[in-house]
Amino acid sequence: MRIASWFAARRRVASSKESDMHTHTLAQVAAHMPHDGWGGGPGWFIVFPILWFLLAVAIVFLVARGARRRFRNGPPWAHHATAGPNPVAILGERYARGEIDETEYRSRLDVLRSSTPPAADAG
Repeated sequence: MRIASWFAARRRVASSKESDMHTHTLAQVAAHMPHDGWGGGPGWFIVFPILWFLLAVAIVFLVARGARRRFRNGPPWAHHATAGPNPVAILGERYARGEIDETEYRSRLDVLRSSTPPAADAG
C-alpha cells in the first residue's frame, strides 16, 4: 500500500504542476496580446474604412469613365435630333408635292445613293 499511495501522491503533484504551468502560460500569452486578446490594435479601425472608401471611389470612377466614353458624341437620345432630316425622305416629299418631276427625282436619288458626291459646278 505504501507504493500505491506514493503513486497517487505523485499523480496529484504532477497534475497540479501541469495545471499551474498551463495557467501560467495562458496568463503570459494573454498579457502580451493587445486589447485582452481581441485584435491587432487600432490600425484595422483605420484601414478598413479607407479600403471601403477606395472601393467606392473606384466604382464611381469606372462608371464615370464608361459614361464619358458612351456619351463622347453627345447623349444617345440627341443623335437623331442633331443628325438632321433624311435627304432621301426630303427628296421623296418634294417629288410627292410635285416640285420636281420623275427624271429629276431619279437623277438626284442616284446622286444621293452613290458613294461619291457629285463634282461642284464652277459657275
